[in-house]
Amino acid sequence: MAATPTDAGVATLGEFTFECGQSIPELHVGYETYGEFDGDNVVLVCHALTGSQNVARTPERDADAGQAGQARAWWDDVVGPGKAIDTTEYYVVCANVPGSCYGTSGPASERPADLNLPGDEPDHDRWGTAFPPVQVEDWTRAQRRLLDHLGVGRLRAVVGGSVGGMNVLEWAKRYPDDVDRIVPVAAAARLDAQCLALDAIARRAIRSDPNWNGGDYYGEGRESPDTGLAMARQIGHVMYLSKASMERKFGRRSAGRDSLSREEGDLGLAADPAAAFFPYREVESYLDYQAEGFAERFDANSYLYLTRAMDEYDLAAGYGSDADALAAFEGEALVVSFTGDWHFTVEQAASVATAFRERDVPVAHHVIDSDHGHDAFLVEPEHVGPPLRDFLADGVEGHAVDDQGGDGSPRDEPDRDPDHAPVHSSLFGG
Repeated sequence: MAATPTDAGVATLGEFTFECGQSIPELHVGYETYGEFDGDNVVLVCHALTGSQNVARTPERDADAGQAGQARAWWDDVVGPGKAIDTTEYYVVCANVPGSCYGTSGPASERPADLNLPGDEPDHDRWGTAFPPVQVEDWTRAQRRLLDHLGVGRLRAVVGGSVGGMNVLEWAKRYPDDVDRIVPVAAAARLDAQCLALDAIARRAIRSDPNWNGGDYYGEGRESPDTGLAMARQIGHVMYLSKASMERKFGRRSAGRDSLSREEGDLGLAADPAAAFFPYREVESYLDYQAEGFAERFDANSYLYLTRAMDEYDLAAGYGSDADALAAFEGEALVVSFTGDWHFTVEQAASVATAFRERDVPVAHHVIDSDHGHDAFLVEPEHVGPPLRDFLADGVEGHAVDDQGGDGSPRDEPDRDPDHAPVHSSLFGG
């Protein structure tokens, strides 16, 4: 059953000063809401890197060809009537983040005609790389501004996956009095060196595309840097999949020397005559298909901006430790991680849970046994949904909430009612 948006559109929120100190005269935020607001039933959902405000399928948007992948109904199995985040019970808000390209101000947005930009005046009407640098902190502040605009004060919960989970953690740090429960899913307090390195390579792929043109590719007759963006996305997809899931899906199987997707998979690269001798493998075909679709719907500069925001985020910034950063939060937390996720690992999630415990915040670290990799939070709703549903209703005492402890190992909880003991997540039904 599809959710029905109560409201959707783009809010104009006035002048906005980013954490970097630079300002724009008008912040526009694309958003959608679902359900009915009753004063204390608001759940804010934070999207991942290239997601959008369209978190759930709606009758009005089912045929929207302008969005796909994580941009279109990206958590429809979790958000909606009767689902884990039940839109008949909760008023759900999802906002596109600053720097993105789905209605919220970013590099691809129109800039004011009378704005004086440094250097030569570009021959197009977009911000391009003159848009201020964006950080996760700006996403949280923009969401707070949007909620004020919508007349929403305190939140029942803030939920999000991947870098959206970092966004969630920032809510607990920056607005600890504004939210009762937080749920960072497949997230961490900061990226590790390996992920920082891969993100850097992805950005270099975009900037090395001749069509990037220093970020000024919006002018009439100019080609977008689709090849560089596609390659960047391919790097991302490898990060999102586990070794086991890639082996299961693709192995070393060939897609066929004469496969039509072979030419489509060239992504505008120069021909390699020697390649005709070797098979075009299924894993290559998959990456090419995903990359080409992504390049059609996303903006290359936005990808640069958003990956930099993710790389820069550090929960402990401005504080002595993660625990100190979370010290003012007096609600409850559910930290969800996946065993096959090497982008944001179980160990990193356990560290976040430990930070909450050090400040006596009620927290559960729910570890889901999965070999899907980072994408598990999107593709395993049958495992994510039950603990999320029960945590929203009953906090860390929720029936399906399984606390693995700060180190990822099961905890002994003798005072807990055995009739309401948690069930391991791998046994959950839909």
